[in-house]
Order: sequence, then structure tokens, then C-alpha cells
Amino acid sequence: MKVTETNFVKGFIRVTNDAFQKGWHERNGGNLSYRVKDSEIAEIKAALKTPTQYIPIGVSVPNLAGEYFLVTGSGKYMRNIILCPEDNIAIAHIDEKGENYAIVWGLEHGGTPTSEFPTHLMNHSIKKEITKGKYRVIYHAHPANIIALTFVLPLNAKAFTREIWEMATECPVVFPQGVGVVDWMVPGGKDIAVATSKLMRQYDIVIWAHHGIFCAGEDFDLTFGLMDTVEKSAEICVKVLSMGGKKQTISSQNFRDLAKEFKVNLQTDFLD
Repeated sequence: MKVTETNFVKGFIRVTNDAFQKGWHERNGGNLSYRVKDSEIAEIKAALKTPTQYIPIGVSVPNLAGEYFLVTGSGKYMRNIILCPEDNIAIAHIDEKGENYAIVWGLEHGGTPTSEFPTHLMNHSIKKEITKGKYRVIYHAHPANIIALTFVLPLNAKAFTREIWEMATECPVVFPQGVGVVDWMVPGGKDIAVATSKLMRQYDIVIWAHHGIFCAGEDFDLTFGLMDTVEKSAEICVKVLSMGGKKQTISSQNFRDLAKEFKVNLQTDFLD
């Protein structure tokens, strides 16, 4: 079977195309990675190259040793993935130490995985550990409204969570644990990877101030849906602020009633 004919690659491509259409990926902005299932690797094993040269990841992720990841390429444009996936995405294999990777498919005209690969892998490592392997997708995008709010809201989890929750009733149900926030940091390195992965122990959503947002989930639909929900709520917030601010809103007691009805455990630190 051709790699591009598999359901997991088709799903990956659909996310990148839908997200570009949303306007979340200017130029080569944003990135996506998926921890491939053993059964999916078995389908395409004959199409994968034997690893010959491993490259340091820059971080250590021993619980990902031997795993395969489908990932967007560095400098590649999301809008081009649907046109030529073989040149814009790659499957990378992690070595037995969890410290190096090798490209076994894709990036046919050369290249490397996204510069945020260390952050992706550290987040995958945390999510694999705490979800017992259920989470497989890490997604980074540049949605305009979320980024805009990082210039006007306090850069802390409580402030962001309350504002985002209050803008759409479904938000506390979709992400009851809230959202984490990382202060502005230089992207692409170990420091921001460590900071993000620490917050991923508590949240599925981590905002990078003045830059973008990371979301984690079990599959493509859930992860894309999470990003879409947060950004739509942020858009409402931006519109409310532009109209002079809130005159009424959803109260903490309303949130408690909602949590009881939908049987979700809200992060009570974010309630009054």
C-alpha cells in the first residue's frame, strides 16, 4: 500500500488543509505530528526506508523509543501538503534511546521535521505517559484571535481560561481543565519545549504568548475540534472587547451547574 493511501495520512492531510482554509497557517507557520500505530506501520512497512543516519532530537524522550511519527517538514507550507505530501511531510523513526530520529519516508527533495519537533516529542512523551497511550496528536497553529488576546489579557491560566470559558457555553465541557499559558520564549529550542511539556501534564491546550497555541488529543478530529473551539471562543472575546466589554456573562455557579449536568470535572481553581 502507498503511504499516501492510508487512512492516517489522509486524516493528517485533511487537518492541514482544513486548518489552512481557516487562516491559521500563514506562510510556513504551524506544525502537526501524529504518533503512528503499530498496525498502521505494518501496512506500509515495505514503503519505508531502513534508517541509516540518525539525527539528535535535542531532548530525551525514552518512552518514545522505537516509535514512528508522521510530522510536517520545517519550512514547508501547509497549503502545499495536499498537493504533494511526499515533499512536505515525513515519517520519522525514534531510536532505541529516544534521543535521535531518522527520516524513513517523505521530504523527497530534502529537509527536516518542523523546528518544533523537540516540543512535539516532549508533549507526546507526556501525553503518552499520562493517558496510557491514548493521545496521539500534537498540533500547533497561529490562530489570530488567540494570539491577539495574549496582548491584552493577563498571561496566566486563570485569566485566559475564564475569558475563554465565558465566551461559549460548550467550552467548559470541551476542555474542563482549562488552558495553560507560556510567556513569550524563543521558539524551536529545548527551553520552550520543557515549559510547554510541563503544562501539558495538566492541560490539553497551551497558549504561547504572542505566537500561537498547542493542542493535544486522541485523534485528528478531537484535536482539530479543540483548536477550532478555542479559537472561535477567542474570536467572540475579541468582538466583545471591541464592543466595549461584557455587560453580563456566565457565572461561576452557572459553570458548576453545567459541570454537574454534563458530568465533567471543572478546574475549580478557575471559579470564584
